[in-house]
Amino acid sequence: MRRTLTAALITVTVLGACGSMRDSRLNPFNWFKKSEESLMMGTVAETPSDPRSLVADVVDLTVEPYPGGAIIRARGLPPTQGYWEAELVARPLDENGVQVFDFYVFPPVIPMDANTPQSREINVATSLSDIKLAAITQIVVQGANNARSSRR
Repeated sequence: MRRTLTAALITVTVLGACGSMRDSRLNPFNWFKKSEESLMMGTVAETPSDPRSLVADVVDLTVEPYPGGAIIRARGLPPTQGYWEAELVARPLDENGVQVFDFYVFPPVIPMDANTPQSREINVATSLSDIKLAAITQIVVQGANNARSSRR
Protein backbone atom coordinates (compact mmCIF):
# COMPACT_ATOMS: atom_id res chain seq x y z
CA MET A 1 0.00 0.00 0.00
CA ARG A 2 2.79 2.36 0.95
CA ARG A 3 4.69 1.67 -2.29
CA THR A 4 1.57 2.31 -4.36
CA LEU A 5 0.97 5.60 -2.57
CA THR A 6 4.62 6.64 -3.06
CA ALA A 7 4.51 5.74 -6.78
CA ALA A 8 1.26 7.67 -7.23
CA LEU A 9 2.72 10.71 -5.46
CA ILE A 10 5.83 10.66 -7.63
CA THR A 11 3.73 10.30 -10.80
CA VAL A 12 1.51 13.25 -9.86
CA THR A 13 4.57 15.37 -9.04
CA VAL A 14 6.29 14.57 -12.34
CA LEU A 15 3.15 15.17 -14.40
CA GLY A 16 2.51 18.41 -12.53
CA ALA A 17 6.05 19.54 -13.28
CA CYS A 18 5.52 18.83 -16.98
CA GLY A 19 2.38 20.94 -16.90
CA SER A 20 4.21 23.83 -15.27
CA MET A 21 7.04 23.41 -17.80
CA ARG A 22 4.55 23.57 -20.67
CA ASP A 23 6.53 26.28 -22.47
CA SER A 24 9.93 25.03 -21.36
CA ARG A 25 12.48 23.64 -23.81
CA LEU A 26 13.08 20.85 -21.28
CA ASN A 27 9.67 19.32 -21.94
CA PRO A 28 10.16 16.94 -24.92
CA PHE A 29 6.46 17.04 -25.82
CA ASN A 30 6.74 20.62 -27.06
CA TRP A 31 9.99 20.33 -29.00
CA PHE A 32 8.42 20.52 -32.45
CA LYS A 33 4.90 21.23 -33.63
CA LYS A 34 2.90 19.52 -36.37
CA SER A 35 4.49 20.08 -39.77
CA GLU A 36 3.13 22.54 -42.29
CA GLU A 37 3.71 23.45 -45.91
CA SER A 38 6.78 25.66 -46.21
CA LEU A 39 8.64 27.79 -48.70
CA MET A 40 11.62 26.26 -50.48
CA MET A 41 14.92 27.11 -48.78
CA GLY A 42 17.13 28.09 -51.74
CA THR A 43 18.43 25.95 -54.53
CA VAL A 44 19.86 22.49 -54.16
CA ALA A 45 23.56 22.13 -54.86
CA GLU A 46 23.85 19.45 -57.51
CA THR A 47 26.76 17.06 -57.39
CA PRO A 48 27.71 15.83 -60.88
CA SER A 49 28.69 12.38 -59.60
CA ASP A 50 25.41 11.90 -57.69
CA PRO A 51 22.66 10.37 -59.90
CA ARG A 52 19.95 10.98 -57.27
CA SER A 53 17.21 13.55 -57.61
CA LEU A 54 14.86 15.22 -55.16
CA VAL A 55 11.57 13.45 -54.50
CA ALA A 56 8.76 15.26 -56.32
CA ASP A 57 6.61 16.11 -53.26
CA VAL A 58 7.11 15.92 -49.51
CA VAL A 59 3.69 14.94 -48.12
CA ASP A 60 4.44 14.51 -44.41
CA LEU A 61 7.05 15.42 -41.80
CA THR A 62 7.15 14.44 -38.14
CA VAL A 63 9.73 15.06 -35.44
CA GLU A 64 9.49 12.46 -32.69
CA PRO A 65 11.49 12.92 -29.47
CA TYR A 66 13.31 10.01 -27.87
CA PRO A 67 15.76 9.94 -24.94
CA GLY A 68 18.90 11.60 -26.26
CA GLY A 69 17.49 13.23 -29.38
CA ALA A 70 14.76 13.13 -32.01
CA ILE A 71 13.84 11.14 -35.09
CA ILE A 72 12.93 13.11 -38.21
CA ARG A 73 10.54 11.13 -40.42
CA ALA A 74 9.45 12.26 -43.86
CA ARG A 75 7.15 10.76 -46.48
CA GLY A 76 7.67 11.63 -50.13
CA LEU A 77 5.71 11.06 -53.31
CA PRO A 78 7.70 10.48 -56.52
CA PRO A 79 5.98 10.72 -59.94
CA THR A 80 6.10 6.96 -60.62
CA GLN A 81 6.86 3.72 -58.86
CA GLY A 82 10.37 2.32 -58.69
CA TYR A 83 12.22 5.11 -56.86
CA TRP A 84 14.54 3.67 -54.24
CA GLU A 85 17.30 4.26 -51.66
CA ALA A 86 15.81 7.40 -50.12
CA GLU A 87 17.94 9.60 -47.87
CA LEU A 88 17.57 12.87 -45.99
CA VAL A 89 20.74 14.87 -46.68
CA ALA A 90 21.39 17.66 -44.18
CA ARG A 91 22.59 21.06 -45.28
CA PRO A 92 24.73 23.19 -42.97
CA LEU A 93 22.72 24.78 -40.14
CA ASP A 94 21.94 28.40 -40.98
CA GLU A 95 22.44 31.34 -38.59
CA ASN A 96 18.70 31.43 -37.68
CA GLY A 97 18.71 27.83 -36.40
CA VAL A 98 16.99 26.37 -39.49
CA GLN A 99 18.12 22.84 -40.35
CA VAL A 100 17.27 21.97 -43.97
CA PHE A 101 17.21 18.39 -45.25
CA ASP A 102 17.01 17.56 -48.96
CA PHE A 103 14.94 14.41 -49.66
CA TYR A 104 16.98 12.47 -52.26
CA VAL A 105 15.98 9.27 -54.09
CA PHE A 106 17.41 7.18 -56.90
CA PRO A 107 15.21 7.09 -60.02
CA PRO A 108 13.86 3.76 -61.31
CA VAL A 109 16.26 1.64 -63.35
CA ILE A 110 13.56 0.89 -65.93
CA PRO A 111 10.45 3.00 -66.70
CA MET A 112 7.62 2.27 -64.28
CA ASP A 113 3.88 2.98 -64.09
CA ALA A 114 2.49 5.82 -61.99
CA ASN A 115 -0.22 3.70 -60.27
CA THR A 116 -1.83 4.98 -57.02
CA PRO A 117 -0.24 7.61 -54.77
CA GLN A 118 -0.24 5.20 -51.80
CA SER A 119 1.81 2.65 -53.74
CA ARG A 120 4.43 5.27 -54.65
CA GLU A 121 5.02 6.72 -51.17
CA ILE A 122 8.55 6.54 -49.81
CA ASN A 123 9.34 6.83 -46.09
CA VAL A 124 12.71 7.93 -44.78
CA ALA A 125 14.08 8.88 -41.37
CA THR A 126 17.18 10.25 -39.71
CA SER A 127 18.04 11.17 -36.15
CA LEU A 128 19.54 14.17 -34.40
CA SER A 129 21.11 14.19 -30.97
CA ASP A 130 20.05 16.55 -28.17
CA ILE A 131 23.35 18.39 -28.67
CA LYS A 132 22.50 19.19 -32.31
CA LEU A 133 18.85 19.92 -31.48
CA ALA A 134 19.88 22.58 -28.95
CA ALA A 135 20.77 24.98 -31.78
CA ILE A 136 17.81 24.08 -34.04
CA THR A 137 14.56 26.08 -34.03
CA GLN A 138 13.06 24.78 -37.27
CA ILE A 139 13.45 21.64 -39.37
CA VAL A 140 12.67 21.79 -43.10
CA VAL A 141 12.50 18.83 -45.49
CA GLN A 142 12.29 19.77 -49.14
CA GLY A 143 11.61 18.01 -52.38
CA ALA A 144 11.55 19.23 -55.96
CA ASN A 145 8.09 20.88 -55.82
CA ASN A 146 7.51 21.73 -52.16
CA ALA A 147 8.87 21.67 -48.62
CA ARG A 148 7.44 20.92 -45.20
CA SER A 149 8.64 22.38 -41.93
CA SER A 150 8.23 21.88 -38.20
CA ARG A 151 9.04 24.56 -35.61
CA ARG A 152 9.65 24.46 -31.92
